[in-house]
Amino acid sequence: MEEQQSLDPNEIYANEPRAALQKRQRRLRIWGAVVLVAGLIGIQLLPAGLEHNNPAVLQEPRWDSDTTKALAKRACYDCHSNETVWPWYSYVAPVSWMVLQDVHEGRKVLNFSEWTPAQIERVEPEEAVELVSKGLMPLPYYEILHPEAALSDNETGLLINGLIETLTQSRSDVLDSKNLDEEE
Repeated sequence: MEEQQSLDPNEIYANEPRAALQKRQRRLRIWGAVVLVAGLIGIQLLPAGLEHNNPAVLQEPRWDSDTTKALAKRACYDCHSNETVWPWYSYVAPVSWMVLQDVHEGRKVLNFSEWTPAQIERVEPEEAVELVSKGLMPLPYYEILHPEAALSDNETGLLINGLIETLTQSRSDVLDSKNLDEEE
């Protein structure tokens, strides 16, 4: 059986002069950079599949207080409303794909700009409160890019209490109107 030789990089190119080896490595790095830049430019041409748009605001919740509304606007509205502020990086792939996906999914789950009875019934107040209380919303990487969205512990508590009040009041209003419609 042959002994397996260790592959020392210095031995692989032992017959090649050091200057030629350095030249080869430099060429590989340059070509690698060219391919990377070409790839980044090329992906800008790919459609994201979703548009950067803000549909009209149909109706907002009846907020329990101006404080809750201000905190929700600051921390939630970019993904959970039709009032998204589209930063410059939301137009640069591949980050744009992630931003568009987050906004699309966020609006689908909870949209403060389309506060219709159907949405109110679909929204789970407990889930929204749980995500905020566990620090999962706003998304941690969103807070890095938008430090103004980061909430202090006190603000988080105010937002949680305000969301509970606002969402449960909205839900009970919808249920009351349904009961009135059924009685008629």
